[in-house]
Amino acid sequence: MNALKHMEAIFFTVAAVGVSFAIATSETQPLVVAADRPLFIHPDVQMPVVTVAAKRLTAAEKAELM
Repeated sequence: MNALKHMEAIFFTVAAVGVSFAIATSETQPLVVAADRPLFIHPDVQMPVVTVAAKRLTAAEKAELM
C-alpha cells in the first residue's frame, strides 16, 4: 500500500536508471567526412529574392480583424 503512494518517485527513479543505462551502453558511430566529394557551388547563379509590396495595417484595421 505504501508503494502506491510513491508511484511517481518510483517511475522517475526507474526512468533515470533506464536512461543512464542506455547512455552508458550505447556506442557512438564514427564521424565520416567525405572530403573527396565535389561541392556544387555555382558562383554565377544569383539567390532568388522575394519582394513583398503590401501596405501595413493600421491599428484600427488590426483591431477590426480581431
